[in-house]
Amino acid sequence: MTRTQFILLAIGGSAAALAGAYAFEYIGGMAPCQMCWWQRYAHMAAVMIGVLALILKGRTLPYLGALTALTGAAIALYHTGVERAWWQGITSCSTGSIAGLDVTQLLDPAANVAAPVRCDAVAWEMFSLSMASWNGLLCLALVGVWLIAASKRA
Repeated sequence: MTRTQFILLAIGGSAAALAGAYAFEYIGGMAPCQMCWWQRYAHMAAVMIGVLALILKGRTLPYLGALTALTGAAIALYHTGVERAWWQGITSCSTGSIAGLDVTQLLDPAANVAAPVRCDAVAWEMFSLSMASWNGLLCLALVGVWLIAASKRA
């Protein structure tokens, strides 16, 4: 495979992850938590870097793509640890915070205050792995794809 094909594979992997995340949200009705959004941002950045890497030659952008995928993996694996109670997550997403709301908003049913989506609850899993776990594995694979793209001559 050529450098361009590996970059396209990396772009496709991140685009597929984003498509899956949005499908779970809009078709499956599963709202993302704060850490889920952070994982999406890593994939969005990887897609943009990939497009630039197709236009601009050189090894810098594929290495930056690998770093972005590694960042996504780190966030996903941290999120997995929070879901599995291996460590504590950020309080804004693991405690059901109602900060910023006054008593009248909390007691008024018409206010329609949505409960925050918790980062420490597994919303979906397959083969005992949560979405965050699967995303972490995908991101680690994409690190490899990006590094192979970087090693290829333009």
